[in-house]
Amino acid sequence: MARVKGGVAAQKRRRNLLARAKGYRYGRSTKKRQAHEAILHAGKYSFDHRKNKKTDFRQLWIVRLNAAVRENGLTSYSTFIGNLKKQSIALDRKVLAQFAAERPEIFSRIAAQVK
Repeated sequence: MARVKGGVAAQKRRRNLLARAKGYRYGRSTKKRQAHEAILHAGKYSFDHRKNKKTDFRQLWIVRLNAAVRENGLTSYSTFIGNLKKQSIALDRKVLAQFAAERPEIFSRIAAQVK
């Protein structure tokens, strides 16, 4: 059987691997073995923390809403959300937090309606 040299394919695999590790520090971005290990760990962490990211953002929205609610003269976040539900205003926390941060005049109108 003839000898097969794998130089081109090996270079391609290495180049693709290092491209995925671009931006990593030290040997993790330049050395094949370290880059492979770093990519495996990064993939595991990104999978494990995908659900946590949703929780983190929800907590951030709630903190922002609570601050904005108190600025608008309401007592707390929980009473604000309770009153929203009673008046059947169907805005989620993400949208409300964006209004509170980027368009406070709209949020103050919503808060006045909820009072």
